[in-house]
Order: sequence, then structure tokens, then C-alpha cells
Amino acid sequence: MDQKVKRIGVLTSGGDAPGMNAAIRAVVRSAVGQGIGCIGIRRGWNGLISSDFINMDTSSVSHIINKGGTLLYTARSEEFRTIPGQDKALATCRLLGLDAIVAIGGDGTFRGALDLSRRAKETGYQLQVAGIPATIDNDIGCSHYTIGFDTACNTAIECIDRLRDTMQSHERCSVVEVMGRHAGYLALSVGISVGATAVLIPEKELDFERDIVEKIRRARLAGTTHYMVVVAEGAGETMEISRRIHENIGLDPRVTVLGHIQRGGAPSRQDRETASCMGYAAVQALVEQRGNCVVTTQAGHLEVMEMEDALKMTKEFDMGRYRILEALTNNCGAL
Repeated sequence: MDQKVKRIGVLTSGGDAPGMNAAIRAVVRSAVGQGIGCIGIRRGWNGLISSDFINMDTSSVSHIINKGGTLLYTARSEEFRTIPGQDKALATCRLLGLDAIVAIGGDGTFRGALDLSRRAKETGYQLQVAGIPATIDNDIGCSHYTIGFDTACNTAIECIDRLRDTMQSHERCSVVEVMGRHAGYLALSVGISVGATAVLIPEKELDFERDIVEKIRRARLAGTTHYMVVVAEGAGETMEISRRIHENIGLDPRVTVLGHIQRGGAPSRQDRETASCMGYAAVQALVEQRGNCVVTTQAGHLEVMEMEDALKMTKEFDMGRYRILEALTNNCGAL
């Protein structure tokens, strides 16, 4: 029943994350080094449906390890959620002779990969899949770390450091929105790193008086004249927070939304290395007939998990780190 892997497809799906190119490079070079053909599927699952692909070899992934974004582009596909859409994608797989697909992205990407593998089995076609977690939100339940998180943090920190220079000059309050619609990992890490006065995250219900007003008051009593409030996009509306600060304290906050700038830029050392190791591990898992898996990090080590088990996992937010933030700012200002 097992078959030797002769040709692998690789794609990126969902939101882009710095380090995706490093993962693509690792998949292609690991595969080619073992005599396995490699096909790049452009524009995610949508590209598999429309047969949008390129042949890849070692030269095609040269000089991309330091590039942000994704060489293969990314897109979302509602059609792929349907059986007819999956059948179109499988037709492309058969045409290209793909034995396996490495999908780089988040939970939605992995669910799509597993659905495709199951549909292939129903039609008598053996197709194995492997997932590599890449999202700047670091919110994939099965993996302690996801590609792109470190770079996004560094980008946000650099932006806030620059913003703080001018805000301090005018003794102003800054309300800065970072990404994180459903998870506060990015906001909390950035908040601790920039010495924020307050950090708002989706995992913690907001008490406006306690979490913002009182912290700004304590900072002022400690001698601080500039206040930094970092808000995860899923924790509240930044303009409304700014308005309430003005009404409650009389400050005139300035709102900055960092937006998609956090997704771009050259990946950090951590993201390049993690992506490279994960790409290699994904190919090895497929070669060893351990398909339908996700390459994860557990306590700093790579671990290959069954995809079905991985998708059932949730990540518990470490509120201990939030308490560290409070301990470092309460009664002593911030920054």
C-alpha cells in the first residue's frame, strides 16, 4: 500500500508570514537532494484548483531565504471548501503526478490539506500531506512557535520605538494597535519589550478603569509624561479606547495602527532557522511514510505530529507573562 514519494507539491496559504520563503527553500532543496521532484503551487489551494504551478529546483529558490512574503503567493479559496473544488484540485495532483503536498500556513491550511487527503483516499488516490505552521499571530494550538512571529514582533517593536521618540517629545499618550484578532501573543510580547504602560489582549476581559486609567495615573505619579497603550486588534476598537482615555483623564491620545507592515520585511534569524528546519523535517516525514502530519515545535524541539491530533489541540494563553508586565509597570511608571 505504501509508495515511494517521487514528486512533492509545495504551497503557501492564508496570511503571509516572514520565513515562508525559507520554508519553501528548505522543502525544495531537501526534496531535490533526495531525487524527489518538486512542484510549486502558486496562490494556495486556489492555484491547485486552477492548475497554477511552476517546476522548482535548487536554483529557483536561491537568494530567497532573506526575503519576506512568499515566492509562491498566497490566496484564500472558498471553492476549495467544496467537494467539487477538492476534486478539481485532485485532478491537478493526478495530472502532475504528485504523491504528497507540503502546505505552509495556519490551521485553515492544515484542515484543507487533511480534507484533500481524505477526499483523495475516497477516490482511490493516495496523496499524503504535511503541514508547516506559519502565522505571525503564533496561535496554532499544536505548536509552541510558528514561523513569522519573531519577525512581526521585531517589526512592531522597531515601529513603536520610533513612535515613542516623537511622542515623548510632546508628552503624549500613544494607543498602538498590533495584529492579533483572536490571540494576544504578539501584543503581549511587544508590550513587554517596549515597556508599555498597558496592554490589551483578547484573552483578558477589559476593565477600563483598572487596566488603563489607573495604570496611566500610576505612571504619571511615578514621573512618566508619556504613556504607551498596546492593543491587540481583537481586544478593542482603538479609536474608542482613545476617546474614553480623553474623556476619563483629559489626555489627547494619538492612535497608530501598524497594520500589514507587521507581515512584511526580511525574516529574523529565528524565523529563517525555524523555517529551514521545519521544511527539512516535513520532507523527511513524507519520505519515511509519515504523511498527514504537522511539523511542530515543542519546548524548543521539532516534533512531527499526526495532523488529526494536531488539529484537535488548543493553546492555553500564558497569563503568567501578563502578570510579569503588570509587575514591571505597577507603581513605577513604564517605558
